[in-house]
This record gives sequence, structure tokens and C-alpha cells, in this order.
Amino acid sequence: MNRRTLAIALMLISVVALSLPLGAAGAQEEITLRIIMEEVPDTDVVMQLVPQFEEEHPGYHIEIEAMPYDAMRDRILTSFMAPESNYDIVILDNPWVDEFASAGFLEPLDAYIEAAGEDYDFEDFIEPIREIGIYDGVVYGIPFYNYALGLIVRQDLLDEAGLEPPETIEEYVDLIQALTTDEMYGAAMQPQRGYKIFEEWKNWLYAFGGDLFDEEGNVIIDSEEAVAALELYIEAYNTAAPPDSLNWGFDEALRAVAAGEAATMLSYNWMLPTLNNPDGPAGELAGNFRLYEVPGGKAVLGTWHWAIPANAANKDASWEFIRWLTSPEIDTQRVILGGAPTRESVVLDENVWEQGYGEEYYTTVLAILEDAAPLATGRHAEEIIQIVGTELNAAVAGEKTPEQALADAAAAVEELLAEEE
Repeated sequence: MNRRTLAIALMLISVVALSLPLGAAGAQEEITLRIIMEEVPDTDVVMQLVPQFEEEHPGYHIEIEAMPYDAMRDRILTSFMAPESNYDIVILDNPWVDEFASAGFLEPLDAYIEAAGEDYDFEDFIEPIREIGIYDGVVYGIPFYNYALGLIVRQDLLDEAGLEPPETIEEYVDLIQALTTDEMYGAAMQPQRGYKIFEEWKNWLYAFGGDLFDEEGNVIIDSEEAVAALELYIEAYNTAAPPDSLNWGFDEALRAVAAGEAATMLSYNWMLPTLNNPDGPAGELAGNFRLYEVPGGKAVLGTWHWAIPANAANKDASWEFIRWLTSPEIDTQRVILGGAPTRESVVLDENVWEQGYGEEYYTTVLAILEDAAPLATGRHAEEIIQIVGTELNAAVAGEKTPEQALADAAAAVEELLAEEE
């Protein structure tokens, strides 16, 4: 066989291979991607988009394993430790990013992002969200959705009482005390030990100008600002929140607000569409709720990111799903379906406003996201959250004074960080 005949034969083989169903030609195989996700509304939105991806990518099959938050971390860590990951794609809560990246558990994504081209526009992700997925200058996570906190209020009650939305945390306490009656509490708070109380209270800390660390990295959890923030938080709980709510998280708070038992809550911005949905939990109260920035202006930023395990078997295929789902075009569809936004262009898209929840909602979300900061960062973020959240709950329960609880939290965090040195 001469060279020309061989070339024609090879070309025909290629054409036949491309015309066969995926897997029949040997050069291509069907690919199943297993993804671990949390049982939340944003996961339901992704599930709605999966058939479109599979239709546009013949041979790809997506299997999503959704589970409660508390079960995810151990399951993901176990998969990282295996010779080959059980999951092709994982989603990461922001406190996990630095820890997992520093341990070598995650695949760097910079080369994939560069290959995706200008149309992918990684810089379009809102900066505070985008930065959370970066560790030591390397991208390990692609933004999935945000859960930054905002202030959700019963606007009809404010209008009836002639009250204005609060701009400071002190004004917020005055407001919820004024809205508290024999039939309704001013606020549904979330003082549950650990993650929830820390997530809520840190907004109060920001409002007082405090933080966990100063610019030199010194622990300042027990600062004057932190003590004042905790004292006012406890006053709000004792005077304007349900008295049996010491162990409440966001589920219980949402139910109280939806049932008309509480007038306000500091919670995830995407709770607003849920409450204003006529078929949602608020029933006849739907449409009466409005979202504002948290009093003081700076919010706690929570995010989830898509990531590829370093020991995953199908990294290129995993990236193809992530790239497709987080592209501007598909991300627009995701947000219109109810997903929490992460791209600036999507939040400012008038078509999203019209088909989604309106200009006011999305512009308020953007204002929240642009001046928000993570609950905790660094390799010990998860442990810090549990330490501080345990001490905060003890103070609200009256087991410790605010000063003692925060001093104990600061000492425990300093000891934790000293072990690293």
C-alpha cells in the first residue's frame, strides 16, 4: 500500500469513527461524571440543566449525589484519600478551599481557564467571590453560587408603621424591638452553636468595625468592638427574638418569617425569592418581603465553588462540564431558573431582571456582594468557625459573659495557629 492509499484509508477510518455512536469506534468512550453536592435549591437548578448538557454532549452522563451539608466534608475527604477519587467533581464551601488546596487535594485550573478563551471571561465573576477560589495565586475553584447575607424584612409592616429600613446595627435593634408584639417577634435569629451563630454574628462584628484578625494577622476576636457587637446581639435576642430559639439555624428562622411569626431576619440573599414565591412557604404573605444590605453595609460572604479532585480520573471531561455550566450563557439560564448569581454581567442583564426577580433584587445582591468578606479563611478556617461559634452560643445562653466567651475564643484560636508554626 503506497502513501496516498494509506492516507485515504486512514481518512475513511476517521470519518467512519466519527459517524458511529460514542463508544462504538474505540477512540471515544462514554463518560459518566459523578458529582457530590449539597441538598439545596441551587443543586435543584443544576439538575434542571443537566439534560441540556447531556444533549449537547453525547456520550456524557452526569450523576449527582446530593446530601445534607453535615455529611459532605467527611465524604469528600475520604474520596481525596483514595487512590482514585469517587467523585469527578466536588463542590467546596469557602472555608474548605485553602485547606484542601494546600494539602494538594485539588487540581489547578489556570490552564483550563486560559484554554477556555476570552468568551469564558473569568474576570466577570464578582471579585470577592472569584478570589475565594484562589489559593497562593493559583485558581482551584470556579464560582458556583453565593450565599452572602442580607437583611430580609416584611416591608408591609414597615410601611404600616412608617418605619425606615435600618442603616446601622443600632437602628436594626431599635427596629426589631419596635416590631415585637404579643403576636410577632421582631427578628428570627440563628444562634445555633457553631457555624450558624458565627455566620450571623459576624455581620454585627463588621458593623462595629471589628474582625477576627488585624492587618498583621494578630487575633482580635476579643476586641472592644467584638464585645460590643456580642452584647448588642444578646440584647436583640433577649428582647426581640423567640425565646426558645437558642438552637435555631436558617431553616427554623425561615419558617418563622414565612409563617408571620417574625418580621425580619439576617439570612441568605436568595431567601427573598423563596419567600415572595406565591407557591412557596410564605403563602398569602408572599410579595411582602424585601431585601436590603445588612445594617452597617458589610456582609458575611458565603460561596460554593466547583473543583476537580487531584486524583480524579476524568479531569478534562470534568472541566468540560464545569466550563459549560459556568459559562456566561448557561450561567444566565441558571440564575433565571433561581440560582444565586456569581457573574457581574448576569446580575446586570436586563433579561435576567425581567425573567427572574426584578432589577431591585439583583442590584441589591450586587451591592451586597461587592462589599462582603468570607466568614473565615486559611487552612484552619473550619476549626476557627467551630471554636468561635461554640463560644458565641455559650454567651447567648448565659453560660459565659461576652468578655469571657470572646477571650476563650481568642485563646483557643491563638493556640490552634501556634501549632502550625
